[in-house]
Amino acid sequence: MTKYSVLLSRTSLNFLLKLDEKTKSRIKKSLKELETNPFLKRPCADIKQLSGSRDPVFYRMRIGNYRIIYAVEGKNVKITEIITREKGFEWMN
Repeated sequence: MTKYSVLLSRTSLNFLLKLDEKTKSRIKKSLKELETNPFLKRPCADIKQLSGSRDPVFYRMRIGNYRIIYAVEGKNVKITEIITREKGFEWMN
């Protein structure tokens, strides 16, 4: 079984650190699950490939009102953004 390394950008780490403990724990648990398979849809963590993204291909994992945006490069899962549902995907522009 391939094991992936999950790497957080500075922006996503700062966002994560500002969250309340319950939400932070929930997101950390989902990030940990990306280590085994970043493509597998799971309960409470809906994963979709973002349309229009190429080289690298971005994915979105939904966890409640939060969205984790990431790309898989080799054995690295690079978390680029953690955003709220309300923010949407303005970061792509």
